[in-house]
Amino acid sequence: MSTLMNVSKRGGLSNNNSNNNFPTLSSWIDELFNSDLPSVLHSNFNTGITLPKVNIKENDDSYEVEMAVPGLKKSDFKIDIDNQLLSIATEVKQENEETEDNYTRREFGYSSFKRSFTLPETVDDEKIKASYNEGILNITLPKKEEAKRKPTRNIKIS
Repeated sequence: MSTLMNVSKRGGLSNNNSNNNFPTLSSWIDELFNSDLPSVLHSNFNTGITLPKVNIKENDDSYEVEMAVPGLKKSDFKIDIDNQLLSIATEVKQENEETEDNYTRREFGYSSFKRSFTLPETVDDEKIKASYNEGILNITLPKKEEAKRKPTRNIKIS
């Protein structure tokens, strides 16, 4: 609990709060905002989509991008490439209305995200493919022929 301190004319600190058993309003507010809020509050503030996690793997022939985005449809995604910049975005709007005897309940929902990645020059952007299956968006970024790893070759000594 923080208390207000006054500096005396001689430079020493003195405590003017004579009743230390009760928190002051300012100390209560400080404790509220400086403490970790319960995870329930964090998770319920934003009911839309948060920025999804992405895995990027490189193999000999391509880069593989995996993005976990459950609950969406293929048609919810917009994937663009512009000047070596790959952008993955989605925007979902929902509106529900229930009418019963004396009341009408309307709920609106909106969620979106956009992730962008600068592609290396080795990606053949004409052959990029994407698929969406069971909540995972997969994007294959094939490498250009000259960038593909060549198989090991044995060189004979003459």
